Amino acid sequence: MLTSDYVPGDSVVHRARPLIKVGLLFLVCTWLFVREGWLSLAAAGLVLVAFFAIARIPPKIVVAAIRPALWVLGLVFVAQLFLADWRFAGFVVLRFAVMILAASLLTLTTRTSDLVEAIERALGRILPARSAEAISLALSLCMRFIPRVRDIFEEVKNAQRARGLGTSWRALVTPTIVRALKSADEIARAIVARSPDGPHVR
Repeated sequence: MLTSDYVPGDSVVHRARPLIKVGLLFLVCTWLFVREGWLSLAAAGLVLVAFFAIARIPPKIVVAAIRPALWVLGLVFVAQLFLADWRFAGFVVLRFAVMILAASLLTLTTRTSDLVEAIERALGRILPARSAEAISLALSLCMRFIPRVRDIFEEVKNAQRARGLGTSWRALVTPTIVRALKSADEIARAIVARSPDGPHVR
């Protein structure tokens, strides 16, 4: 999940090449679906805890990384209760939580610029340079947009609370969506402006 801020460090996890970490993330997520079971999930969780410890990521940052996804995980749990039972629902939620934390470990220990640069180099081997640059640019801007939505929600929530609107979801959702769409439009304009073909876009 690319909603976490980079935590400086000099651990083995920090120094690992970005593409190696991306590849390991892909393998872990794939393995969790191919090898379904509590044993596989527990093993992946323990390995993840070990990597967080090696990277010296404070627990409060780990909690902050998973917090934005809690309501989604809650909805998934309720849905699985209707489709199966509470054991399977718990397994599905924990599996998603492990994958989210694994993705968070990537973003917590990798600078966005390094990750985008590595992806651009990899794409440059199979795509024309201009296409690789455009894709990496779009990825970079999108990675900045995701935490921006989180920040917008927090700003709106604090502003509405200060106005005494409490936990009114309508008061939270409507301005958040409006501001997020405006931010998305600004990002789209930035992509067009910085694209090699930007001046010719109508």
